[in-house]
Amino acid sequence: MHDMSGKTALITGASRGIGADTARVFAQAGANVALVARSSDAVESLAAEIGPKAIALPCDVSSFSAIEGVVRKAVDHFGGLDVLIGNAGVIEPISHLSDADPDAWGHVIDINLKGVFYGMRAALPLMLQAGGGTILTISSGAAHGPVEAWSHYCASKAGAAMLTRCVDKENGSLGIRAMGLSPGTVATQMQREIKASGINPVSQLDWSDHIPADWPAKALLWMCSPDADDWIGQEISLRDPDIRTRVGLT
Repeated sequence: MHDMSGKTALITGASRGIGADTARVFAQAGANVALVARSSDAVESLAAEIGPKAIALPCDVSSFSAIEGVVRKAVDHFGGLDVLIGNAGVIEPISHLSDADPDAWGHVIDINLKGVFYGMRAALPLMLQAGGGTILTISSGAAHGPVEAWSHYCASKAGAAMLTRCVDKENGSLGIRAMGLSPGTVATQMQREIKASGINPVSQLDWSDHIPADWPAKALLWMCSPDADDWIGQEISLRDPDIRTRVGLT
């Protein structure tokens, strides 16, 4: 396990699923973790579970002023920010494009795309001032190919993947390590929502087909290590058996 002692990671979407398991894995590796999510009860409960290394920072990532505020609170509390993990994301309402509610479609963009940008925009100046940092974004196979009734999700994930590449393009030479992680299908609440929709082949997958949420969490920890430096500026896929072996997953 990569040692993160003395480092601070801010994780959006930390109330459940990949985000919550990432907070646990990073804390076990010695990191301080700033837990960001809309659900104050959930992140406060998780912070209490983890202990003094965690701080709960309720926040709606679709508001730049809100996420800028929690980034500053994390820095004030822990003394710095070394890792930003843009994990917050939604997929509801699943709908064919021709029937999509424009406001609801736009709200997914606000969270999945604008929220990723807002986190980057808030964290980057502080990381650059400190001489470097790691920015990791949760991507998806949906960033690279269309999926029926997921136009909002596909568009937002494609945009977030490109934002991550832009961060590397502009800041890679300045000590910023930017990468994406495409985890595949993960056993989380989002997959329950997908299953309930009954639309497209992903909803037909059996629950046993999904990987556990601690797999992407462990991959994100590995991505903070020098062993992942060959992938800086790129997107890593947990569907790749060689990557799973490199991370130590079985």
